[in-house]
Amino acid sequence: MVEGLPDLTPGQFSLVYNMFSFTVATMFAAFVYFVQAQKNLAPKYRVSMMVSSLVVFIAGYHYFRIFNSWDAAYVLNDAATMYEYSGKPFNDAYRYVDWLLTVPLLVIELVMVSGLPKGKSGSMMARLGIAAAAMIALGYPGEIATDTATRVIWGIASTVPFIYILYVLFTELGSTINEQTGEVKVLLKNARLLMLFTWGFYPIVYMAPFAGFEGASSLVTIQVGYTIADVAAKAGFGVLIYAIAKGKSEQEGFVVDEMAQPVAAQ
Repeated sequence: MVEGLPDLTPGQFSLVYNMFSFTVATMFAAFVYFVQAQKNLAPKYRVSMMVSSLVVFIAGYHYFRIFNSWDAAYVLNDAATMYEYSGKPFNDAYRYVDWLLTVPLLVIELVMVSGLPKGKSGSMMARLGIAAAAMIALGYPGEIATDTATRVIWGIASTVPFIYILYVLFTELGSTINEQTGEVKVLLKNARLLMLFTWGFYPIVYMAPFAGFEGASSLVTIQVGYTIADVAAKAGFGVLIYAIAKGKSEQEGFVVDEMAQPVAAQ
């Protein structure tokens, strides 16, 4: 929890407030879309959309809690010129609880639609899931640290499993992606790049205090930066996973309309 928050201008407070509100709406809207969209896919790919649905539902719930915590942590002063700390701590730990649950699921759903043989996919999902959880767990002590050295040490520690994940995605999984054809191959590469760019954006935001951001500017930059990355990494990534699963369903002879059915059954 974050206590002793800096004063914010109405614009700064509203920017974070509105970003949280936007993200809650986006995550729950994505949940409804993914639940409905999985019916359009071949049965073997519906699990991947169920995982996407779970990711955005978990994120939507936690952002709802973050939104309420942010609103409670600030009050507008009598002069109506600044938002001041209310005395109630801002519980930013919700964000790390969310990441601990959802980040491993994101790598798992990518592996699910990549086309790996069953014998290899299970092992890769386990390895990537554990590495993703370790990446989040190692980053949290630095996030709540009050001194620069501690933040740097834990930030570096968190980077180690991140590099391992990238290695697996661009080597072991890369060969499988290159075996795909047509639009599916392009979409898989785009999904991998989206994961790289969004996950790579988190450390940049994490290091905001070292880029001259202090007090209110640091708080707002971190909250807005993490929120933008979450929307792209979860709702946006889920849309790509659906497109990949849809393309694979069509390649395997399913007619993707209101309900995916084998061509022979038509």
